[in-house]
Amino acid sequence: MLDVVVNGLWGPRRETVRSIAERWSGTLTALSDIDGATFDVWHEAEDDRASDPVLESSVSALAEYIERKNTGPDLDVVGYTTSLWAQNTAAARVSSAIGAGGTSRYASHYVALAFVSREVDETAEVIRRAPEILRVLAEHWEIDAGQVYGRPQYRAVAERFGLQNSDPRCGRAVFLSAGRAALAPEDLPGTYVRTAHGGLVIDLTRGGTDSPAIETIIEANTRLRAAGALTPLPTPFDRDRF
Repeated sequence: MLDVVVNGLWGPRRETVRSIAERWSGTLTALSDIDGATFDVWHEAEDDRASDPVLESSVSALAEYIERKNTGPDLDVVGYTTSLWAQNTAAARVSSAIGAGGTSRYASHYVALAFVSREVDETAEVIRRAPEILRVLAEHWEIDAGQVYGRPQYRAVAERFGLQNSDPRCGRAVFLSAGRAALAPEDLPGTYVRTAHGGLVIDLTRGGTDSPAIETIIEANTRLRAAGALTPLPTPFDRDRF
């Protein structure tokens, strides 16, 4: 069964609904360019399930959707959260979730894509290109750190290092913002891709041609942590990136 996540995290950053919608729209367009079959049609989400109607990925449509889904108080502090689902024939089911725009010094922001399927496995082209998808998330959302992982890898790393959900870590691939990238070892067993804003994707799958063992991922985390590249942001947060 396929269960792979690509995500990114960052600290407090005040943003308008339109700014968030612009980032999300740009992300969805870039994803469609990577794999049109998987990222073709997006549905609104109700109780973690895809529902009608289909939602256009335009800035105006996404801004209206974000506003409609966030009606509570203090949104400028807690931020805006919502998600979309894509369920296309012969493709993995994908959720696109965001939490952005708040100024709380105790809550991190996130963008995530989750791929789930009983028919499609990890050899699918869209999964092989997951490190490229991580780069897309990093560049559109200006994230602090991010990763690609399968559930067994995530659990193994969390247990080995005693990590909280918001702690930076390396999975099959890792994204490091500019400050983190400057501390990263240069000889980890993967490919290095520089991104906009001075960030770095380290891809342990080498473009989807390799499947790193959990021991390899643990070793990469050990070395990145020792170098300071995976040090969590200080709490309470005083910035959005390292």
